[in-house]
Amino acid sequence: MLSDKEQLRDISSIGLKTVISELPPASTGSTMTANVCKKITAQLTGAIGKQEDISVQLEALDILSDMLSRLGGTLYSFHSSILSCLLPQLTSPRLAVRKRAIVALGHLVLTCSGNIFSELTEHLLAELKKNESTSTTRTYIQCIAGISRQAGHRIGEHLEKIIPLIVQYCNVEDDELREYCFQAFESFVRRCPKEIDPHIPNVMGLCLKYITFDPNYNYDNEEEEEEERMETENGEDEEQESDDEYSDDDDISWKVRRAAAKCLEAIVSSRHDLLQDFYKTLSPVLISRFKEREENVKADIFSAYIALLKQTLPIQSWRHASDASGKDDVPLTMLQNQVPNIVKALHKQLKEKSIKSRQGCFSLLTELANVLPGCLADHIPALVPGIVFSLADKSSSSNMRIDTLSFLHVLLCNHQPEVFHPHIKSLLPPVVSCIGDSFYKITSEALLVTQQLVKVIRPLGKSCTFDAKPYVKDLFPGTLKRLKAADIDQEVKERAISCMGQIIYNLGDYLSTDLQPTLKIFLERLKNEITRLTTVKALTLIASSPLKIDLRPILGDGFPILASFLRKNQRALKLSTLTALDILVKNYSDSLKPAMIDGSILTEIFQLALVLTKTAAMGYSELMKQLTAPIYSSGSAGASVSLHKQAYYSVAKCVAALSSACPKEAPGILNQFIQDVKSPKSSSAVKVLAFLSLAEMGRTMNLSAQKELKTVILEAFTSPSEEVKSAASYALGNISVGNLKEYLPFMLKEIGSQPKRQYLLLHSLKEVISSSPADGLKPYVEDIWALLFKHCECTEEGTRNVVAECLGKLTLVNPSELLPRLKKQLSSGSPHARSTVVTAVKFTIADQPQPIDALLKSCIGDFLKTLEDSDLNVRRVALAMFNSAAHNKPSLIRELLNAVLPSLYSETKVRRELIREVEMGPFKHTVDDGLDVRKAAFECMYTLLESCLDRLDIYEYLNHVEDGLKDHYDIRMLTFIMLARLSTLCPNAVLQRLERLIEPLRATCSTKVKAGSVKQEFEKQDELKRSAMRAVAALLTIPEVEKSPAMAEFSSQIRSNPEMASLFESIQKDSASLPTTESMDTS
Repeated sequence: MLSDKEQLRDISSIGLKTVISELPPASTGSTMTANVCKKITAQLTGAIGKQEDISVQLEALDILSDMLSRLGGTLYSFHSSILSCLLPQLTSPRLAVRKRAIVALGHLVLTCSGNIFSELTEHLLAELKKNESTSTTRTYIQCIAGISRQAGHRIGEHLEKIIPLIVQYCNVEDDELREYCFQAFESFVRRCPKEIDPHIPNVMGLCLKYITFDPNYNYDNEEEEEEERMETENGEDEEQESDDEYSDDDDISWKVRRAAAKCLEAIVSSRHDLLQDFYKTLSPVLISRFKEREENVKADIFSAYIALLKQTLPIQSWRHASDASGKDDVPLTMLQNQVPNIVKALHKQLKEKSIKSRQGCFSLLTELANVLPGCLADHIPALVPGIVFSLADKSSSSNMRIDTLSFLHVLLCNHQPEVFHPHIKSLLPPVVSCIGDSFYKITSEALLVTQQLVKVIRPLGKSCTFDAKPYVKDLFPGTLKRLKAADIDQEVKERAISCMGQIIYNLGDYLSTDLQPTLKIFLERLKNEITRLTTVKALTLIASSPLKIDLRPILGDGFPILASFLRKNQRALKLSTLTALDILVKNYSDSLKPAMIDGSILTEIFQLALVLTKTAAMGYSELMKQLTAPIYSSGSAGASVSLHKQAYYSVAKCVAALSSACPKEAPGILNQFIQDVKSPKSSSAVKVLAFLSLAEMGRTMNLSAQKELKTVILEAFTSPSEEVKSAASYALGNISVGNLKEYLPFMLKEIGSQPKRQYLLLHSLKEVISSSPADGLKPYVEDIWALLFKHCECTEEGTRNVVAECLGKLTLVNPSELLPRLKKQLSSGSPHARSTVVTAVKFTIADQPQPIDALLKSCIGDFLKTLEDSDLNVRRVALAMFNSAAHNKPSLIRELLNAVLPSLYSETKVRRELIREVEMGPFKHTVDDGLDVRKAAFECMYTLLESCLDRLDIYEYLNHVEDGLKDHYDIRMLTFIMLARLSTLCPNAVLQRLERLIEPLRATCSTKVKAGSVKQEFEKQDELKRSAMRAVAALLTIPEVEKSPAMAEFSSQIRSNPEMASLFESIQKDSASLPTTESMDTS
């Protein structure tokens, strides 16, 4: 390789590279790798240092980089010699050599020791201060950026010294230097979020100044000229004199603008907390730059603005839908005011030749319409010509059309139909012609848009003056052609079915003779396994249409097919079919023959019987028999009950519905149920059904005529079967709801006098409180309250929990009076009472808005003080209450987090004083009383990730996750799931801590269970390993994670160990088949 012949050099360097890429990684313990490294490293560093022949130098640098990136740890002893060989290369006369030296240094800092890293940074800082020539300064800044990209977590502590230097170089008249400065800033922002924090305003100011830096170009628009002058006032004077010195070809100022835009994007995506400032200062400047003349820069400016919009997007999830007050909407209002400027800057560009900038405009507008639904309503006239142009323009690429269609889809979904009506004439033809496009992706996107357009042309929910009839002839044939075709893409098939369903739902009465043939196609599609689910959904839609579409011709054939789906083993299909049958029976009951509804359907669907009562072609007693037969028959043979628990509730509801439909028959069936319960021969299944049916009937009827009921129920409380007991207590509660006057005082008396049955009676009381209307309960509140407080000291935790639930639900009846009373009880003496009160508060928090919310918000702080209670159990229930609040109504606790987090974190620590030894015969067994509390604390931490991420100091948070990774089995399981979630939510923070997080994962994955352990121990370890492996798989999805040597080594260890490798593969398979979000069941 060092010879003078070029061919030899080339071949030998390729050979060397191959050898190095094939060497086994150090973790396999092979000594070969270490020997090879020792042999060639010294020769490589020598060759690099000689500087005789540039091409030898370049090859040697390349090979050294390869070695450092794969085997950095093995070269440990050479690190300092490598460093001293690389540093001089940064001043090499050849730029290519400098670049490769920077790459090699980047790989070196991943594995080198702290001392070598400090030596390197000291050297770079010293050279930067010297500033011998602009060209070397450029190289040093590039080098710092490179190091920060590779090992950002290490450079953090030196930022204080580095940043002022780079800021100072931003003002030097040299565009390339400026570009490198901004690239360095960008990598700091992404890699060291914590340390860069104090410098953000400064960096942002520089970015905003230079994003408009275009000295050689006069934007011709007068008014904008003014703004330009204003914005770059300070930067103008020094730039004036250099204007005439160079021509436009040499103008590389666009590189500065692009680097500034990228740096802004990094700031925006990592600093959610500065949104308001962004809208004040950053947004107007970016909007004014949408007119950028350089295409690449424009793309980056668009993507920076899109990042800003994505940050503003209100978190779309069920727990925020009900909790909108949690976040202030200031940024959204600020954005709303800037929408006209955005549209003004973009709408002309929608007709430009350049496809790239049109795509940029559409993706920005799409994001805007998602963030602020309805915000473009006034601007539709300005946007429509651009949309039509991109769809109809022959030069548009297919991606261009797809982007345009998907923007149109978002636009139609997020705005009121009326705003589009003037433009339907111009919008519809290009969309319909896209349905006929030969590329399936365009077709399928166009069908989605058409489906939305149909809803817009004729919104059925409200009166509308727009006449849709002339457009049917455009819409229908195109869609029909796609619906008929059998040889098209699966997605197109499904969307054609849905789209046609929508057309019939909204415009069915305009189709006249075309309607029946089309419905026949639906019947065909029902018979096909691939399209049946989509067709069932489309039929459900058509059947619910207010236009009362005539479905009789297909019901005869369709009903049996639908019925057969209920026996298929596909849950989604069964559920959709049930919905479809339900709607068909409701809306088309007159055209159904009893023959169609044969018994086989009946026994499979209890729900439908509710509706079937309307079509009672069969007699009452006949239906009743069919309903209850499965339960009576299973009981008589003494067979084990095979029906699902839920089925009993459904049957009971049907029985009640039947009885209310035929009131004359009700007393008879009531008596039958009471006899069933009394008869010693009845199986427990029959008794359960009887009690549940009594409950459902009692809720709506007054059963006080039945004299024996009370005694029958109280006797059942002593039944040996748990199911019968709980059904009886459910019955008592519901019968009382139907007749509070008679039953509630009786129940309260019983609770007072019967300590043995207390638990069941309290459950009945819970039913009463949850199901009765508030006004009905008002007169009894005081008595119930007094009674519950007698029992809140109970030693049985189960009973206390029911008491707490009753108290919580009761508080909702009259919050303004009862909540303060609960608060008063906090100071009461016994820990049991305190824990009951805190649990009661948990039951007042629901995920829907409620009148109690404002009161809760003002006093939840006092209840959360129990997190510092002296009693362990009280702390545990306080954590459960906190978890419930964070999960269901984050707005209650967001503002308190600063006060609460320290006590939450302190509960995650293992407490030595709570661990005790228990002697079990000859064995000693350690018991950790603090485990449950720690578990509750980690569950809260997990919930906060989902609901209050922006309020957490993620580094502090990670410290505690790290401790949890070494804790008890249950807690490790939890922290593994947290880790997986963190790697999607804040990958950069996790990257910085990677070394410390991997160790415990590696330890878990490589534990061996002692031979001769019990089966449970093996299963437990197995589950742990799976969970740890899931966390590893999640970590591996973080971008750039492979740069971490610890991770690289661990993943090669996994690959080389057969047991771990197969586990890892099975997890990859699982995650491919699952939906992407790893969520944890915190119920």
